[in-house]
Amino acid sequence: MQKIFNKLNESQSAAVRQTEGPVLILAGAGSGKTTTIVSRLAYLIEVVGIPASNTLTLTFTNKAAKEMKERALSMIENVAYPPLLCTFHKFGLLFLKFHIHLLNRANNFVVIDTDDKKRIIKKINSELPTPLIASEISRYKNSLISPDDAYKQAELFTYKQIAEIYAEYEKYLLENNLVDFDDLIALTYKLLDENPELAKATSQKYQYIMIDEYQDTNELQFKLLQKLCTSHNNLCVVGDDDQSIYGWRGAHIRNIMEFDQDFCGASIFKLEKNYRSRAPILKVANALIEHNRSRLGKKLIATRGDGDDVTILNSNDENEESRNVATKIEKLLESGVRAKEIAILYRVNVLSRSIEEGLNRFGINYKLVGGLRFYERAEIKDLISYIRLITNNHDDFSFKRVVNKPKRGFGKASLDKIELAAHAKGSSLFEYIENTTTEELAALVRKKNAATLKEFIENIKRVKKLSKESTYEFIDVLEDTFHLKEIYKGTQDEDERILNMDEFYGLFRDFVKKSPESSLDEFLNELTLQSEQDQIEGESIYMMSIHASKGLEFEHVFVIGMEEGFLPLVGDGSDLEEERRLGYVAFTRAKETLTLCHAQSRFYKGRRSDLQKSRFLNEAGLCKGSLKCEKNTAFKKGDLVRHKLFGTGRITGVSKSGREFKLQINFAGTKRDILASFVEKL
Repeated sequence: MQKIFNKLNESQSAAVRQTEGPVLILAGAGSGKTTTIVSRLAYLIEVVGIPASNTLTLTFTNKAAKEMKERALSMIENVAYPPLLCTFHKFGLLFLKFHIHLLNRANNFVVIDTDDKKRIIKKINSELPTPLIASEISRYKNSLISPDDAYKQAELFTYKQIAEIYAEYEKYLLENNLVDFDDLIALTYKLLDENPELAKATSQKYQYIMIDEYQDTNELQFKLLQKLCTSHNNLCVVGDDDQSIYGWRGAHIRNIMEFDQDFCGASIFKLEKNYRSRAPILKVANALIEHNRSRLGKKLIATRGDGDDVTILNSNDENEESRNVATKIEKLLESGVRAKEIAILYRVNVLSRSIEEGLNRFGINYKLVGGLRFYERAEIKDLISYIRLITNNHDDFSFKRVVNKPKRGFGKASLDKIELAAHAKGSSLFEYIENTTTEELAALVRKKNAATLKEFIENIKRVKKLSKESTYEFIDVLEDTFHLKEIYKGTQDEDERILNMDEFYGLFRDFVKKSPESSLDEFLNELTLQSEQDQIEGESIYMMSIHASKGLEFEHVFVIGMEEGFLPLVGDGSDLEEERRLGYVAFTRAKETLTLCHAQSRFYKGRRSDLQKSRFLNEAGLCKGSLKCEKNTAFKKGDLVRHKLFGTGRITGVSKSGREFKLQINFAGTKRDILASFVEKL
């Protein structure tokens, strides 16, 4: 017991001890959120006596899951089976492996990543923008909208086309036994929704559920949690409404704002003591976020004492800015600061270019997080496609990617003829070639090509057989059989690509060493669950978007682009409150110093533009500016209030009215607009 509580403050301890019923832990930035959630898990298992197998803890990134699991296991002793602590998508993957047969599908499915998804879509339709189609399909799945429903709802012709592509895309996934990222949760929910007994049994298995970063959950994840709580209400969520920055990808801030309405009788705990940042940093962060009206309300309290004031770095343009930032970073490095303790953050990715050039001129190493990821490189995608084809011979998508790598003399026309013939027989490309004689193939393609195809099929079958005998040696057999490094012989970036391939081979061997019983498709599924933050390692300055920085912390932080139009983004579709939350997240990444950078002009979208300082500098109390925003009213949406005539009501909206605030209040079904000074908060 002492081991669990000796590092917790009063608020954290109270949250840990509240084991029954719905619990909301409102955890401010740097307030020991991870410590609290892993301590609560340890308390349930070690003190209350809940079997570890009856707990489920979900988060959003592999990095967070790995850290939480290590910290939790260090506090738990003598557990036969470790608690299930993983990402939402990993949980979906594990659940589908056991239950996807209820949808009449085999459990040897392969998870495709975003790049694969786009390639499939492009094959179905190359006229409409692929990113638009991919985004809409994702939105449909996360809103549980079928292709038929999507078609019926579509008002514009373009969206009717997208609905038709969605139907073709789903058909392709089904035929090739593939699932995409959204399916991992959507199909899991579908199984629980259509099978009440399964939902009940799953809920009884996981009697204590904890969710990290609850403010980032979307509508579908919320519905999944409701199913997991079919037989109990022991749901503990940890999150921060002030760090809800993923509205653009479907995250629903209402999930955390209205938790006590969704799960009645909820206990709420606020963690406000900040163990990360110096007082001046928290002062500006608190001042900025106070201007948001849609928030539950809390204030970060510094525990690390005073420090350097927040610095505003003014520059004439982006080139001077890059020199100024590089000069400051060089001084930090000379003073003994480690490179990995310094981060440069930005709202818009395009701003990184000039900073990169500045760092290069000063000879400062940096790592661009969220750039072209390792697994998205062409040479790595080729290797993965080979493994997919070996795992699933009927994967036409992978077949077509690798059949001519290294070159085997096949043109598009030859492949099109074989594909038509295969489709006519209702078989995959692999199956068609395997069951067709060389002479019959020679009627479609040149005789030499027909023989090469047959040889390719036999090699795939041979490597597949060997992979079952020795997974560890598989990667050597793959290279020796297909000579994949020869693909890049003589190319300008041959050395870099071969180094990347060697890195992948090493990664595969390491995976087999750690999981000797694992199969090839398990290796493939693990690859697709990688995230941006899995790139964080090594000695270098880190450059990344504010979105990618969430959950991380650095001794020294530079935020560039503190101008109207960059932070905040302004215009159609922008949400000023979410932009402000982004500023708050950026500020609270800093532990020792925070530098906010502003340029008077930037070259952007083909022309140079004069810029105005971000209103956030003014709101944070750092400078005076023409753009002002009134401070938050004491009232917010969701508050219960009392009026001397109308009685008790709940606020449904807040707006400005001259020097006053106007409240929209629901009094037992009757909605009225009342000035704030005429009601009192309950």
